[in-house]
Amino acid sequence: MLTLHTAALLRRDPDGEPVPEHAVLISGDRIEAVGPLAELSSAYAGARVRRWPGTLGPGLLHDRPLPPAPTPRERVHALLRTGVTAVLAEHLADPTLRAAAERSDLLVLATAVAPTLRPAGRADLAVHGDDGSCLVTVVAGRIAHRRA
Repeated sequence: MLTLHTAALLRRDPDGEPVPEHAVLISGDRIEAVGPLAELSSAYAGARVRRWPGTLGPGLLHDRPLPPAPTPRERVHALLRTGVTAVLAEHLADPTLRAAAERSDLLVLATAVAPTLRPAGRADLAVHGDDGSCLVTVVAGRIAHRRA
């Protein structure tokens, strides 16, 4: 199923200038297109549309040890609540922690790579509110966290 994710502003990369009225088209776990909402809505009229408040951008890379929590699952979920969709492998040496990250579909990277929203890329994105809090985290095309 095709899904258009859109927000008041969209940022293609973490340092990019946010643009209004843009969207990300997702099919499965991949990004099909990124561009003006009007154009994508017209070209993909049957796509489900998810409108979010705030700024939509690529998921975040976590490049330090995971936050403490009682269980590995809770440690991973703490990342998802902040918009993280990728983590460096060096911080997942504990096999139970690595398994929890893999079950959550977090991208495990050997080296730091700047996240971007681009066609054919993995559908990892996050929406942050004006106060910086994460409202939604999408990992490999599925909503993994949504603030109530």
